[in-house]
Amino acid sequence: MSLSQNELYPVIKSLAQALLKAQYAVILTGAGYSTPSGIPDFRSAGSGLWTKYLPMEVASLSTFRHNPELFFAWLHPLASHMLSAQPNEAHIALARLEQAGYLKAVITQNIDGLHHRAGSKNVYEIHGTFNSLTCVGCFHSFQAPEVIDNYLRNSTIPRCTLCGNILKPDIILFEEQLPYTTWRRAEKACETCDLLLVAGTSLEVMPSAKLPLTALTAGAKVALINQTETYIDERADYVLRGDVSEIMPSLAEEVLHG
Repeated sequence: MSLSQNELYPVIKSLAQALLKAQYAVILTGAGYSTPSGIPDFRSAGSGLWTKYLPMEVASLSTFRHNPELFFAWLHPLASHMLSAQPNEAHIALARLEQAGYLKAVITQNIDGLHHRAGSKNVYEIHGTFNSLTCVGCFHSFQAPEVIDNYLRNSTIPRCTLCGNILKPDIILFEEQLPYTTWRRAEKACETCDLLLVAGTSLEVMPSAKLPLTALTAGAKVALINQTETYIDERADYVLRGDVSEIMPSLAEEVLHG
């Protein structure tokens, strides 16, 4: 259950003070961070993508390799949402906090690129990004706007303009490993931080779900900002139950002008 504004404000104020005192604060974001921008998440009842599809049947490396038509048919509506979506107030709040020096890194499970588009600079996209695609033949990399228009208009599988092979979006599929360098940077940030914000994620996907434990083990404080409960709530120093697009701007405002 979300908290009322009267219940949230004291916790936001306390968390703002912790953020002001922190030497190295970072944030981990998940799908709930982008749902206010109109991008569906994966697990919400009724609207979540995995309530409509079996993940291994549509979003695996095997499906991409052996049945690319099915893979790109599944991806099409999500791709349309991602490329047309705009950063919401929660994304903008993080960019403001980073610019002011209060936030050192954004670790995100999201593939939509909205943190970058909002102005965040130090972003670790541990599940990859849909903002670029790589040819499976010649390995040339393309920015999505260069090659994706025909796919969005006509559902035509995107192909390399140099060699004609299929382009794979630079997102991490089931059966793929996380990008090693990005993952190690994310782990290092959680090992180093003295405050970890966790926002808009149910913490059900490994290995990213263990990052709050990494921070706790290193002695950091953890703040949970989410609509639903997570396994880490009982160990978190702050739990703010509500909409990130309302809480994060209020937090930024309290930090910057409170």
